[in-house]
Amino acid sequence: MFANSPSALRSRQQRRSRARAAAVTVALAVTGVLAGTVPAAQATPQSTTSRCGGRGVDEDAVIRYESDVVIKAPLSRIWKLQTDVERWPSWQPPVTTAERLDHGRLKPGSRFHWTTPAPATPTTPATSLSITSTVQELRRNDCVLWSGPAIGEGLRIDEGVHLWTFRKVKGGGVHVHTEETWTGDQVEADVPTATAALGAGLEAWLHDLKVAAESPAT
Repeated sequence: MFANSPSALRSRQQRRSRARAAAVTVALAVTGVLAGTVPAAQATPQSTTSRCGGRGVDEDAVIRYESDVVIKAPLSRIWKLQTDVERWPSWQPPVTTAERLDHGRLKPGSRFHWTTPAPATPTTPATSLSITSTVQELRRNDCVLWSGPAIGEGLRIDEGVHLWTFRKVKGGGVHVHTEETWTGDQVEADVPTATAALGAGLEAWLHDLKVAAESPAT
């Protein structure tokens, strides 16, 4: 799929190094802006929340974002909202469709397909992303890690790796941590824009999860 010549590999490594430096700066800026618009989310996660079954997001990815929120609701309710994939569109507007590709309780190896709109950017058109995710790790009421490609007209993310962890906190409530990485030549060509888009999506997800879980009608 990609060129494997030494010169191509060196070029890709150099581009990743430059992009990684840009990503660090942009991620910090995006975190500050988005955290201000969604007060419940915090961008200072604990390192102990960054693994599920010993696995986490792509450590080599240059596009990454992470954030946290404390939700005042039972862990069982939050977990059900997050893992009942087919009900996602009922509580988070950015998910337009969601379906399981297998049956039974969500578990490692489970696959699901979902769609979400992607707004236009200076380098990509507005489109709808079609995402097929595979669960890599899952520990009930503790954590879940899934990954997969996202493909739309004029936009492709070769692989997104998405981690969620859930920890009860003193005084009631649950600390929810999420982080995600993206890889792919197209999105890595504009790391600042891709990082901003990823951050906005994760902040919206945390916000919607909090609202749904804390709603008496849920």
